[in-house]
Amino acid sequence: MLVAAAVCPCPPLLVPEVAAGAAPELEAARAACTDAMGVLAASRPDLLVVVGAGERAGERSGRVAYRQGSRGSFRGFGVDLDVRLGRDGDGPEPGRELPVPLAVGAWLLGRTGWSDAPVEGLAVAAATAPDECAAAGRDLAARSRRVALLVMGDGSACRSLKAPGYLDERAEPFDDEVARALGAADPAGLAALDAGLAGELKASGRAPWQVLAGAAEGAGLSGALLYDDAPYGVGYLVATWS
Repeated sequence: MLVAAAVCPCPPLLVPEVAAGAAPELEAARAACTDAMGVLAASRPDLLVVVGAGERAGERSGRVAYRQGSRGSFRGFGVDLDVRLGRDGDGPEPGRELPVPLAVGAWLLGRTGWSDAPVEGLAVAAATAPDECAAAGRDLAARSRRVALLVMGDGSACRSLKAPGYLDERAEPFDDEVARALGAADPAGLAALDAGLAGELKASGRAPWQVLAGAAEGAGLSGALLYDDAPYGVGYLVATWS
């Protein structure tokens, strides 16, 4: 069953080497992520699954699993930096590089020296229907007696004129509802998020959050919102459920 979850944003700029001179702008977000990782470790899980959006060529829905030891890279952002999902494992699978959200999650694990439980990854395509996301979450929760999730995803990308999706007046209320649901550990609130609206607002976290909602059904967890801001016109949220 699910015993804990950490929800973190997944912009490559969270990695200081990628952010370069802009690195200090997300230092508060990094600090909140570090605190969230501590909550995961304190839950003593038997298995940690990193969940994030990911879409391979030709795929508009569905999920792809990544085994421990899978590798990711930030070379596409001009940085000679590779990451690995967990310390050990079976190693990378040919042609199966981690998508960016999972690579950022792997970086967070490496940054905090995660060694508390085996680590796997699950990429959920951005257009995956809410009921399929919930089913994926229930499957994850049934994987072990004590399962923890590291859920990587951003809120709307339409919070300012310079945001990737330009300014949309619906963006802030959408992010406010996500922040409320995350802070209250409200699976039903996350499950009720409108997938169509999330897509229009370019909220990459919608599918991963709804995986969390499925995994948390009946778990009776409590929530804490650790960070809520939109420094680049994109909603970044950090929360813990335990």
